Amino acid sequence: MDIHDFSLDLFSLEGRNAIVTGGNTGLGQAFSIALAKAGANVFVPALVEDDGGTRKQIEAAGRRMEFLAADLTRPGVPKQVVEGCVDAFGSVDIVVNSAGINKLGEVTEFDREQWDPMIGVNLTAPFELGHEAAKFMIEQRSGKIINIASLFSFLGGRMSPAYAASKHGIVGFTKAYCDELAQYNIQVNAIAPGYFATKLTEATRADPAADRQVRDHIPAGRWGDVADLMGATVFLASRASDYVNGHVLSVDGGYLVR
Repeated sequence: MDIHDFSLDLFSLEGRNAIVTGGNTGLGQAFSIALAKAGANVFVPALVEDDGGTRKQIEAAGRRMEFLAADLTRPGVPKQVVEGCVDAFGSVDIVVNSAGINKLGEVTEFDREQWDPMIGVNLTAPFELGHEAAKFMIEQRSGKIINIASLFSFLGGRMSPAYAASKHGIVGFTKAYCDELAQYNIQVNAIAPGYFATKLTEATRADPAADRQVRDHIPAGRWGDVADLMGATVFLASRASDYVNGHVLSVDGGYLVR
């Protein structure tokens, strides 16, 4: 692309079709709505039924949403999800591996019963969905895979051994897929959210001491709002990021600099 060809149209997702796992709640909902507002139709596989709020906002943006009740850790389900998106919309151009879980526990008490489900949801499911989506993207010679990493992709993760391991793994998976798929004009990147004000962090934010400890470590001085992730998502899903590959974009208010 020549500099004279640059246009804000490069950020448009008009005519694109996206899969956002867990895309009807929490951070996933923000990813879904951001993509829709930029022009994409959104296919949402999730365990939790859509309450209508995500669909309402996507349709208000003039885009389509398809929901599929799906457990991505079950064999064959990721393949069904990718094929479902292609059947519904005609292609799969964007994948956002957003679904994730976390359980806390001391190292001496954290066993396979806690470990296996988290690795399954946070790492194996993104791998399998990326594997299936890549087959279609290679054929069409284009695609965007956005994995959701974490601050714990870079930190030790006290009380979160499986979560930290899975998010470190997401970074390795992102770089490995980039290394192989870049030749097909497929970009594989990750977003590492910092501390965000969601239902999962309500207890921490309600505790004055814990809340202060978190905010004191963030140069921006505040918790992130889910809307803070929307611009990064659209950028990595759009043609504007065609030469950005294998990158982990931290959206953390500066947390990692301290």
